[in-house]
Amino acid sequence: MRQAIINSLDILIWIMGGLIALGGVVGGIMVLAQGEAMGLVFIIGALLYAIIFMGMFFLIIGMHNNTRRTAEAVEKLAMR
Repeated sequence: MRQAIINSLDILIWIMGGLIALGGVVGGIMVLAQGEAMGLVFIIGALLYAIIFMGMFFLIIGMHNNTRRTAEAVEKLAMR
């Protein structure tokens, strides 16, 4: 059950990251269409934010997986 929740979170992170990136690109294009050069900054900022957002969550999930594997290894060593 716990692994299913982690896998669901993984999918949710991909969806949220994609929506953040898509929203930033669409918003930036709308600003560019009005003749403002800040649209490029908006697009770049949104894409960087999406990368950082997803990276932090994947880092946390990776720490969870490493902690779980370490605990399993310690349990195996304790049984010897």
